[in-house]
Formats: sequence, C-alpha cells, structure tokens
Amino acid sequence: MTSSATSERAGRLETAAFAFPSDLADEGVDAVLRNLQERAGLDGIQPAFVYHAARDVFPHNPRRKIHLLDRGGHFFPPDRTLYRDLRIQPRVDPSVTEHDVLRETCEQAAERGLAVNAWTVFLHADRPDELPDCVVRNAFGEPYANDFCPANPDVRAYTRALVADVARYDVDGIVGESLHYHGLEHGYHHERYFIELGATARYLLGICFCEHCLARAERAGVAGSIVREAVEGELLRVFESSTAVRHGQVEREELGPLADGELAAYLDVRDETVTSLAGEASEVADAHGKRFVFLELAGAVKGYADGKPTGEPAAEIAWRLGVDLAGVAAVCPEVEVLGYAADVERLSHDLKAYRARLGDARLSVALRPSPPDCDSPDNLATKIQLARAMGVARVDFYHYGFLRLEALDWIRSALEADRDAVT
Repeated sequence: MTSSATSERAGRLETAAFAFPSDLADEGVDAVLRNLQERAGLDGIQPAFVYHAARDVFPHNPRRKIHLLDRGGHFFPPDRTLYRDLRIQPRVDPSVTEHDVLRETCEQAAERGLAVNAWTVFLHADRPDELPDCVVRNAFGEPYANDFCPANPDVRAYTRALVADVARYDVDGIVGESLHYHGLEHGYHHERYFIELGATARYLLGICFCEHCLARAERAGVAGSIVREAVEGELLRVFESSTAVRHGQVEREELGPLADGELAAYLDVRDETVTSLAGEASEVADAHGKRFVFLELAGAVKGYADGKPTGEPAAEIAWRLGVDLAGVAAVCPEVEVLGYAADVERLSHDLKAYRARLGDARLSVALRPSPPDCDSPDNLATKIQLARAMGVARVDFYHYGFLRLEALDWIRSALEADRDAVT
C-alpha cells in the first residue's frame, strides 16, 4: 500500500468486498479488482485465506456455476516451519499447487492502491475424522466434527501459527471468523431435527464439554462435571417428553440456576476462553504489524436466512457463542459485525446495541447489497449513511462471487449518494 493511497483514504469511510480465491482464479485477479475498484467504487478486498466446506452458486463465474467445497482448507501455500511439532497441520486446497492467487492479489491490489484484509476462518474447520480429540463434544460426549474447540491447547497453538502464517502476506489486517464456540446449528450438511427441541435445548446441545473445557472450568473453581450431568439430564427430559420443551428465546438468566447455579459460572469460563484466544491471535498479528479484526457472527444467527431478524438486538445473543463483546474489544483493535437486516430501523437497533457494548472500539460492519437485505440502491445508501453516523470505520460487502454483477452498480450508487450527503 502506497503512503499516498493510505493518506487519500484517511478520514473516509473504508469499503471492501469479501471474495473467494476461486473468484480471483476463475475471473482473473485484474478483472475482479477492476470490478471492485472501478465499477463498485470500493477501496479494498477481503479474500478468503482459509474457508470451511460449502456448496455455492456463482452467478457470474466463467468456470463454475455451482461448486462443492467438500471440506475446509487453506488457499495459500503455508510456511510449514510455523506448524512444526503441532498436532493440527494445514490442509491445503489442491488449487494452491497450481497458483498462489492470493499473493498475486496482494501484489496487484498494492499497485492499484487497494487495501487487502485476509479473511480467515479458524475453528469452523470441516475436517471430519482427522482430529476427533480437537473438536467440540456435547453433554453426551459426542463429537461435532466440523468445529475445533477454542479451549483445546492444540487448537490454540494452531490458531497462533495460522495468524503468523497469514501475516507473511502484504495485507493490512486479518479478519478472524469463527474464533469462538458455535451452536448446534451451524451449517453442517443435512442437519435434521424431527422433534420439537425448543431454543433452550438446541442451545444446550451446542455447549462443549470436552476434556479441555471441563479442565478450564475446574481451574476456575467451577464444577464442570456437575454442569455436564445437569445439561444431559435436561436434554434427556426434552427427548422423552414434549412437556419438557422450553418455549421462547433462550436467556442467560434463565439458564443460570441450572446445576445449582454452576452453569452460569461455566458460561463465564466459555467467555474467558474465547476472549483469551482472541487476545492471543491479536498479539501475534500485532507482532507482525497487522491489525486483527474479530468477526462476530450473531448478526448471521439472527438474519442470515431471510434478512428479517426479530427480538433482541444481535449484540444481546453474542454470549451464546461464548463472545463477551466488551472483553473481545479490550484485546482486539477492531470488531466486525454482520448487518444482515432488510429494515434500516432494525440495522440501527443492532448497531446501537453493538456500540453500547463495544464502547469506543473500532467497529466495522458487513452488509449484503442484494436481496434479502436490500431491494434498491436507496436502501443500501441509507444503511451506509447510518453506518457512518454510528461511527463505523469500514463497510464490507458480502460477497463478490455470490452477487449478480449489477449489485456492484448498486454499491457505487449507494456510496456516491453517501458522499454527496456529507459534502
């Protein structure tokens, strides 16, 4: 990044778009960057360096329209010395052997004066059967093979190594996704629940009771084994009878009395586990001169499916993922949230709640510039103006490969309307 380009962006609302390495490889790095910079009017890109399994539709990709990524992988050649003696090793996607498209992207972006943030998925690994002792385990001791556990020492060592590995690239920052616990329902294939569970039971099924979570609890003076038994008993009652189903939203205060109050303390340990891991990741990034951005996913829990989140603001459910927003803001220089909402007032409701929890921390927000969240450039422009008014530092757009190219015109129109509004 040239100093002139950096100074040119100073004081402006920063903008970028998420993208996949396959977008860059299939369309060509120059074509994608030109589209983002010249057609959309953006000043940055956030390409995925590590990503999880998915099956996606790519409307304008010249090589693939529907593509299955059957397991998670690294999309850059790793420095193997950083992982020496570690249990968890990088699983490199086969495409990397052909071409390091992310290095080319960083080089061409620098020539264009575009910022690059390395979008990196950490714990949602989707590497089934590889490391069964490193994954989340429910109250019955059953593994969730798609998610590494943030309490596991091997996972934490891998996280630190991965941050250092990505930091070798010429990027402004590292956007860390899935650096926390996940719930029961987190996109694993063919998820099926043919009995009514209720929100509380679904939440309890997502709590990890692996040996490392239990050990951290014990060190904090919390009887983790008693909590596990109480959660198991609660779930068995739900499995046995519909009369045990708890209706309505799950509330932390409602769960507190379970296990004679020990569950509340167990949840506090989960929060500390995530905060400390985020702090470790941020320290490694800072040592390499990179800004670490903690990507918080509660907005997706609320509005991912239809863009119509209801109930309490997204910030109020971050605890379900083990995320203490104030704690994370204290150890990371930036927090990014997901503004997946069609209604502008709802987005305002969510951003105000995040700002209240995060204080003066640097805040960025991801928007979807298309249905189900946006039905016009005017809707998008209003959201961008709201973000600016709320002190948001950067607006990121999700996601280049998933959008029709006409969405880039919506973005430019919305950004121009925003700039006109502040001049």
